Amino acid sequence: MTTPDTALIVIDMQRDFCPGGALAVERGDDIVPGINALMAEFDTVILTQDWHPAGHSSFASSHDGKAPFDTVQMPYGTQVLWPDHCVQGGHGAGFHPDLTVDRAAMILRKGMNPAIDSYSAFFENDQSTVTGLEGYLRARGITRLVFVGLATDFCVAWSAMDAARLGFEATVRLDLCRAIDLDGSLDAAITNMRDAGVHISQG
Repeated sequence: MTTPDTALIVIDMQRDFCPGGALAVERGDDIVPGINALMAEFDTVILTQDWHPAGHSSFASSHDGKAPFDTVQMPYGTQVLWPDHCVQGGHGAGFHPDLTVDRAAMILRKGMNPAIDSYSAFFENDQSTVTGLEGYLRARGITRLVFVGLATDFCVAWSAMDAARLGFEATVRLDLCRAIDLDGSLDAAITNMRDAGVHISQG
């Protein structure tokens, strides 16, 4: 077991991000058994869940003439447009059926504001609207975080970099993550995470 000041953060292990889903990450389901095994080593396990209202502003279908993976400018910066995914209450928003969700002390839903996307478990993409996760961790005396899940180059990376910026000791287990790798986004994310002080581990 890890020490009580360490938590495992499992990012967005949902049906829509796994093969067959609306925004599938290649081999995204391969990591489920390893994540389940790792959960047993932690006193505190937190799951995040993308939870978008229908017609979310990050969906390509909400923008005339735009296709998935195009970009638009939002008040908070450049936004990649995605296929409709993880719609609140929908089948695709559910966790992978083999994920051991009973180990979760907390399930954090994000991306619920229709006007702002939310990759990070700590902040919406405006980098100022908080999710409340930091306060939860501080109240429990947790200072070290291990990140796994989907996708390495978006929600995992943003979460880990925000954790480091907030003063947590952050580690990403690359062996228990999978990436979208959009135009070199995986290499860029790894570089950015290292530059932010995130520890990169292969297990």
